[in-house]
Amino acid sequence: MVQINGKQYEVAGRTVESFLQELEYDFRTIAVELNEEIIPKVSYGHVTMQDGDVMEVVSFVGGG
Repeated sequence: MVQINGKQYEVAGRTVESFLQELEYDFRTIAVELNEEIIPKVSYGHVTMQDGDVMEVVSFVGGG
């Protein structure tokens, strides 16, 4: 199980990119932290999630 934004998912063995695409995240407006490390967008397709990982996906919101 991987904890993502506080919820448990059965996604161990999948890449960050495949999970984000499945949930239709816009890569231009998010940042991803995996186990307290920021993952560069160019690495999403190469980083594989493992059991026990903790991931946070943060969306940028415009405003003033």
